[in-house]
Amino acid sequence: MSKEGFDIKETARPATPPDVVIEQHENVEEKLEVTAEEKAKLKEGLQDITLERTIKIIKELVYMHEADQNFSGETLNSMKDFLANPPIDDVPEKNETLRLMKLEALLATENSPYAEVRAVADPTDDPDMPCSTLRAWFLGIIFCCFGVFIDTLFAFRYPNISVSANVAQLVAYPAGTFLARVLPKWSFTICGQKFELNPGPFSAKEHMMITIMANVAFTSPYTVAIIPVQALPQYFNMPFARDRGYQICISLAVNLFGIGLAGVLRRFLVYPSVAIWPMALQYVALIKAFHSEKDEPVRGPLKRVYTWSREKIFLWATLFMGIYFMLPGYLFGAMSLFSWMTWISPNNIHLDAVAGVAGGLGLNPWPTFDWNLSGYSGLYMPTFSIVNQIVGVLIAAVMILVIWYSNAWQTGYLPINSNRTYDNTGSRFNVTKILNSKGLFDEASYQQYSQPWFSAGYIVYTIWCFASYTAALSYVYFFYRQTIVRGFQAIWRQVRGKVEDGEVEEDIHYRLMKRYKEVPDWHYVILLIVPIVFGIAALTGWPTGASVGALFYGLLIPVIFILPIGIIQAVTGMPIAINTLAAIIGGLINAGNANGLIFFKCWAYISSWQALGFLSDLKLAHYVKVPPRTAFWCQIVATIIFAVVSSLQMNFIMAIKDVCTPDAPFRFTCPYQTSFFTVTLFYGVLSPKRLFGAGQRYNMMLLGFPLGFLLVFLYWLLQKKYPRSSFVRQIHPVMLCMGPVSFGAPYNLAFHLPNLYVNLFSFVYIRKRYLAFWSKWNYVISAAFSCGIAISALIIFFALQIPKDGNLVVNWWGNNVVNEGCEGSGGCPRLELGDSGTFGPASWS
Repeated sequence: MSKEGFDIKETARPATPPDVVIEQHENVEEKLEVTAEEKAKLKEGLQDITLERTIKIIKELVYMHEADQNFSGETLNSMKDFLANPPIDDVPEKNETLRLMKLEALLATENSPYAEVRAVADPTDDPDMPCSTLRAWFLGIIFCCFGVFIDTLFAFRYPNISVSANVAQLVAYPAGTFLARVLPKWSFTICGQKFELNPGPFSAKEHMMITIMANVAFTSPYTVAIIPVQALPQYFNMPFARDRGYQICISLAVNLFGIGLAGVLRRFLVYPSVAIWPMALQYVALIKAFHSEKDEPVRGPLKRVYTWSREKIFLWATLFMGIYFMLPGYLFGAMSLFSWMTWISPNNIHLDAVAGVAGGLGLNPWPTFDWNLSGYSGLYMPTFSIVNQIVGVLIAAVMILVIWYSNAWQTGYLPINSNRTYDNTGSRFNVTKILNSKGLFDEASYQQYSQPWFSAGYIVYTIWCFASYTAALSYVYFFYRQTIVRGFQAIWRQVRGKVEDGEVEEDIHYRLMKRYKEVPDWHYVILLIVPIVFGIAALTGWPTGASVGALFYGLLIPVIFILPIGIIQAVTGMPIAINTLAAIIGGLINAGNANGLIFFKCWAYISSWQALGFLSDLKLAHYVKVPPRTAFWCQIVATIIFAVVSSLQMNFIMAIKDVCTPDAPFRFTCPYQTSFFTVTLFYGVLSPKRLFGAGQRYNMMLLGFPLGFLLVFLYWLLQKKYPRSSFVRQIHPVMLCMGPVSFGAPYNLAFHLPNLYVNLFSFVYIRKRYLAFWSKWNYVISAAFSCGIAISALIIFFALQIPKDGNLVVNWWGNNVVNEGCEGSGGCPRLELGDSGTFGPASWS
């Protein structure tokens, strides 16, 4: 014993001072991207999670997020290291790695591994909260009717005004709150079911239920293209298309099939936490803004503490953007297409080709002051997705310049970046000039007129379209095939009643939703069968002249593509439209039959597009804990309203004198319908064989298909060689392909660069420094800006344009400069025509 009275053993390891232990723990916890509040909740559960359970959860997380760019690569590597050398003792106080892994496991199971989701979706649920109430159904139906009316009306107009469901979501809150205050608290019983007229305060679930119905309605129905093109005399002039029964059959067939497809795939694209659906988050954020009672202060930029509530942020941001949009949207149009470099020399062909926003490639460092032009997706789309697309856009720009300046495919005689189809005089291709009196293809007229010609921009766009299709299929095969197989095995076990607890992914939102009755799978199977019956009825009950085979062949496309493109959209936020593929395949199958192509595209493209929308809505219900059966009936009812109201309104609009002509009142000139008519004739009558067949001019564009596969295969090899590289992990070959597709004519870099600026500022600068501030503000501002623009656009149209006989803008330099020179004409050709007045070969086949 020493003189101080304590035994000292020379070999004993000195104890770590408490303050050092706390500091070590804090260093470990800094690796977690969580707010202080989230960190405190995680610590509460730290002692309750065992080592065995931690290892099980970490294994599942590694399996799930191996190919998930939204999940931190550094965290994934730490998890792999942990599994390779798991600790023996369950003492997180002495093992920093174990402590971190336990916190990661708790974060993934008791909340969400994504800061984006945690920012808007609460990991709690109140099963007693009112949801499927009479007032919610009343408001949902009202907003459905309003949404269909607005979208159908503006679908015939140029320029079109797009109104998002955010507007209905905004107006629904004061409407629901008003009903909660004035309705009497009466109740009544029907068939043993109690109904309350006023169950209490307007709830978040009621609000989301209305939002889901509005989402269905605020989507322009494809029938607004099909029906007018079939019915009006300036198009196909088919009287049967005016029959409301036919119109409703077509609409229900396409949309109900989309619901059925979404329901069948919900286990892959809704339940897993990896399917975050980035675009849906702003809708959840708006619900939280209105129904969250918390007004917590957060530290943010400029060394300030911000105390505004989400609701206050939303209202002021909506007001600001609504007022601001009056500038680029009405008073100062040059702020929208800010092609300032071309104003220096408006007729400089080369300057406009490179820097022009309206007719060029948009290589402009600051191309717009209009949030509506592109910046909105920068606040919800993941950074890796936008960066990969920008890289793809730059590659496409180089390809376009090379093709245009080398005059490949005679592109030098055309504007550099246009989506129009041209004849050999550089004028717009007139499809009717190659038809006979019966509306069929006429070879002699074709030889006398011209071959179709594409711009350099459209050629590159089409090549990358083809690449995106094979890239999507091969990417999902290389990186998600085991997940898909596992999902189908789980479905089979569920069918046989052998699912055990823990087999399904450990996700708090899924666990909370399990307390509600699920929609039986046979309900969704019926929604796959009934629409086919509607489709057959439409094809055979009216003189369409189209084969029922167009329906069944068309349905093969969404069956093949919906899962791959759904997985990619759920992770990246980027939709992959298969309309070009549907047009080409439909044109080959239905050569010479325009109606056959219309119906093929209807089921091949639109049913898959609608299914993706319904899946996104199911994810909204998942985040806010709207019971599955309520969400199911919301979609069914909204779809029926959608079909009936749009049919009634279309017949009314088609009765307007001179509709869909240059002389149409209120600018109901129908650019969407005319474009649909042209594409139908182009692919349905001319046939893709004359464009892409062996020996034809554009046959080389088909190399896009192997290009997409090759990119994914090379990326797969790169992943194998550098499995721990954070840089390689952030590459996404499908998004590289989608950059040129979304860049495609007439769009360009000017429509994408603002996204990059906004995203880097929000997701990289603000999020990394002020996570709590970002979590509170980011998605609320995104929703607010969308609402502000939509409301401002409606005010501009109804208050300023209609009284002015449809005049769009104030007549002054700030609105007229965008119409000068090459910009005003949509781009200028580089080469002049010779003495013959034409370019290209003298004869063709």
